[in-house]
Amino acid sequence: MNENIPVLAVKNLAVSYKTRRRIVDAVRDVSFEIWRGENLGLVGESGCGKSTVAYSIVNFLGSNGFVRQGEILFRGQSLRNRSEAELRRLRGSDISMVYQEPMSALNPTMRIQDQMAETLMSHRGLGQKEAYDRVLEALKRVYMPDAEGTMRRYPHQLSGGQQQRVLIAMALLNNPSLLIMDEPTTALDVTVEAAVLDLIAELQAQYQTATLYISHNMGVVARVSHKVAVMYAGEIVEIAEAGEVFHRPLHPYTMGLMRCLPDVDAPKGSRRLIPIPGRVPSPHQLPQGCIFSPRCEFAQDRCFQEHPVQEEVQPKHYVRCWRAAEWIDQTGMKECIEEEVPPCPERWEENPPRLLSLNGVKVYYPVPFQTVGGYFGLEKRRYVRAADGIDFQIQRGRTLGVVGESGCGKSTIARAIVGLEPLHEGKIEFLGLDISVPVHKRSLEIIQQMQMVFQDPNSVLNPSYCIGDQIAFTLRRFRTVSKERIQEEVVRLLRAVKLDESYYYRMPRQLSGGEKQRIGIARAIASQPALLICDEPVSALDVSVQAAVLNLLLEIQNSHNTTMILISHDLSAVRFFSDDVAVMYLGKIVEIGPCEAIYTPPHHPYTAALLAAVPRPNPDLKVSHVRLSGRVPSAINPPSGCRFHTRCPFKIGAICEVDEPPERDFGGGHRIVCHLTAEELYQINP
Repeated sequence: MNENIPVLAVKNLAVSYKTRRRIVDAVRDVSFEIWRGENLGLVGESGCGKSTVAYSIVNFLGSNGFVRQGEILFRGQSLRNRSEAELRRLRGSDISMVYQEPMSALNPTMRIQDQMAETLMSHRGLGQKEAYDRVLEALKRVYMPDAEGTMRRYPHQLSGGQQQRVLIAMALLNNPSLLIMDEPTTALDVTVEAAVLDLIAELQAQYQTATLYISHNMGVVARVSHKVAVMYAGEIVEIAEAGEVFHRPLHPYTMGLMRCLPDVDAPKGSRRLIPIPGRVPSPHQLPQGCIFSPRCEFAQDRCFQEHPVQEEVQPKHYVRCWRAAEWIDQTGMKECIEEEVPPCPERWEENPPRLLSLNGVKVYYPVPFQTVGGYFGLEKRRYVRAADGIDFQIQRGRTLGVVGESGCGKSTIARAIVGLEPLHEGKIEFLGLDISVPVHKRSLEIIQQMQMVFQDPNSVLNPSYCIGDQIAFTLRRFRTVSKERIQEEVVRLLRAVKLDESYYYRMPRQLSGGEKQRIGIARAIASQPALLICDEPVSALDVSVQAAVLNLLLEIQNSHNTTMILISHDLSAVRFFSDDVAVMYLGKIVEIGPCEAIYTPPHHPYTAALLAAVPRPNPDLKVSHVRLSGRVPSAINPPSGCRFHTRCPFKIGAICEVDEPPERDFGGGHRIVCHLTAEELYQINP
């Protein structure tokens, strides 16, 4: 391999799609290089063209997509106008791609060993036995637990993290020169994400693979990238070394992305999220002049009239902005964006009353009977112990954040509180009343006082009704206002969630993901509830929309003294938003207390692992290696003793396997359930 030429060079790339009306330019004038052993992070909001660039490299643009102009050079040779047979050989041996959704890339009818071996047998001409040996070696290389057993399984028998590791192992089977990763960790838990990112960094250092890493998560990109390219509406607006982009951004869009990120190290009320106004323009409705000018707070007359060219403002720092030179010393930028952090609002009451309490709540899901003792043996009823003895209280006007990996019981608790899941045992009290019954047995007043915002707004919006009618239905159902004032109240609610009255007659299909989530919030607060439960309300949103939704929820809480429960795997969002935090693992709360106590020592080992796994938008930060091995055990047959002992990096012996851990009280409502002594818990610092 020639070390004097880049592995991948993209020059003035333009990608277009044929539509029924006309040809639409999705990507324009994109240029970058990736050298051997280098990782280029490609970031931007949804719809900016990141995946289109990746698909153009491997010629996966579909029947209506084509490269209109520019060059794609792989090791100095053009990939344009290659035959399908040539591209197929390259894609299997020298260029590999890892997709965002592993199940879309794995054949559900084939065992893992056969899918992976097929790559080697097709491109390397190996026999089946030799191919299987290489597959086993590749799975061990990505630290797959029980690699031999994994080979014989089907994709649906693996967890999301294991499926993603299989894809990475498959992509690296032939030691490719170029690895393209399109949002490979977006759907994973923060702990699995951290392990996958460690793996990517290790394999890249070992094999010197050139990598194109696509993500909307700035923290992830900071963790793995040497260089960063920021895309907006089909163009690269800034590209430089990772440290330059994160510490000295020179394009207003990059600055805006940074200001949207909640900081896991910043206490609640100490900083403000500033979302970027508007949305990414459609490729067939691009504005004149600078494409970012309609959303840019620094735009001048020239920005609306002339399209800027990409210039090298500083050595190896390219920016597409007319005012980039003004930001070089950072003083001009600070003067433009400097603003005071609003003071944290005072509590409505000095000692607010208890609004909600859970005592010994258990939610079990029955599974099919298991026969014990042969054909004529007894049948044993088994249960998925999704929530197994949950105790906590929430005072009026406060927010409780509930964090933990997928399958730990967070959403189950939320659904049990609102009555969508029946209780196996335990008691739930709300407003002094026992509500330990399903929702259809609750009074209309209780339902009115307790509402929920779901993760996917598409699942709760009726596609056949306009937005205004769907909010109005809630007002009529609970008789919040008189019939004559319903339309006026709908408009007020739309404005409360930062949407204007033009949205009243729009259909759900005409809204973006962030706008749909705002409608879900508007409908939830229409009944003026005392308790609002938010189940992963921002996990699927871009950083700018996420910032706007978090600000909106915080504003609603401050103005109406609403009590909230925020369920999330994003510890940065939880710290920005919450007063108290409960950490759940396999159906139990392992640590609970005020937010500031949870984010500072002492830590439960599981909490420490979650905090260490949070990707921070700082490429110079040293990565902590408090990592979890294995996967969350089955909730049907949880481990004895401490449920976390099978994965705990601080396990102290047989006591963890046999005895239930004691609850240690650190004062102020901060409690940790662990066998480690208080002194040992203080020493755990992620």
